[in-house]
Amino acid sequence: MPLHFSREELAERRRLVTEKLAARGLDGLLMFRQESMYYLTGYDTFGYVFFQCLYLGADGRLVLLTRSPDLRQARYTSMIDDIRIWVDLPDADPARNDLLPILDEMGCRGGRLGVEWDAYGLTARNGQRLAAALDGFCALDDASELVTYLRVVKSPAEIACVRKAGELADAALAEAVRLAQPGAFEGDILAAMQGAVFRGDGDYPGNEFIIGSGPSGMLGRYQSGRRHLGKDDMLAIEFAGVFRHYHSCLWRTIKVGEENHRHRHLYDVSLECLLACEEAVRPGETVGSVFEAYDRTLQRHGFGADSRFNACGYSLGTTFSPNWMDWPMFYRGNPVILEPGMVFFISPGVRDDDAVLLGEAGETVLVTDTGCERLSSASLDYVRKP
Repeated sequence: MPLHFSREELAERRRLVTEKLAARGLDGLLMFRQESMYYLTGYDTFGYVFFQCLYLGADGRLVLLTRSPDLRQARYTSMIDDIRIWVDLPDADPARNDLLPILDEMGCRGGRLGVEWDAYGLTARNGQRLAAALDGFCALDDASELVTYLRVVKSPAEIACVRKAGELADAALAEAVRLAQPGAFEGDILAAMQGAVFRGDGDYPGNEFIIGSGPSGMLGRYQSGRRHLGKDDMLAIEFAGVFRHYHSCLWRTIKVGEENHRHRHLYDVSLECLLACEEAVRPGETVGSVFEAYDRTLQRHGFGADSRFNACGYSLGTTFSPNWMDWPMFYRGNPVILEPGMVFFISPGVRDDDAVLLGEAGETVLVTDTGCERLSSASLDYVRKP
């Protein structure tokens, strides 16, 4: 069984959840977020694209309801002993026909259960079926963030995973810088970057690596289709090193071909914003104060709202598809307090849509007792590849 954390650490995480359940007067938690399942038990799968629920009672009892392809997956990757299977049929209704009897067996009738309603693993249709199945059986409370709020502060064992992810991100960046040049094919760059992560025993990321050049370099999203870099071009890459599902992200814009003073200026401003944001990452300060540092720096250089992003980063941790973004996010007014052990990707970009240029120096940091620590050893210097 390849548990990536000790049974003792997993048990302590579950104990903290049951403590939160008791404090809220909840008899149990219905989990649909794969992140929660992995965090509490080690269970590792993409089977959450179908109906799947992990029940954790306030008394600590665990039951996983899933499909048969994930029976052995759960046995192999997790410490869950009680695994129940629902069967695919034309009229299958696992919430009513399978989960409801389990909850009755667990003594939940007439009680109050927390539900992770805000979960990629619970579609709107399945959510409606769940609500209908449990109507009159028990009361349901939205507990979507209960485990997420615990996950945001990382343990020493988790921080070790994030550090390894940072090393893998650096290896991927080195490949991109090596291959970036006029005429280079984006597919070759992507293959080398992802290969560097895999060679280091890393994982697929929570969402696709983002690569763009020319007009697509402004998107900040993955899109299908590759191009060859032009003689005078800009390559934008946003990606993550991933180890045991823990992410460490980097973002860079690389000038290919001729020198472009406007692009260098945008990058230099982005780098100044990054350093200002890192200076603002201090325990006891709010997450929103980091965005304010970004915005103040841009305004000092004469850039308005049309040149900046509405958020300049977010928490990172163990996340599954479809994205690696975690809670909380750096946006204006966010009141969440920074604490040691939090991990954040800071991505303070500067855009010039008229010039079709983006300046971006982004990296991942760990909140410490006194400030923050870079998790990348890669240079932050401007890169141009003639």
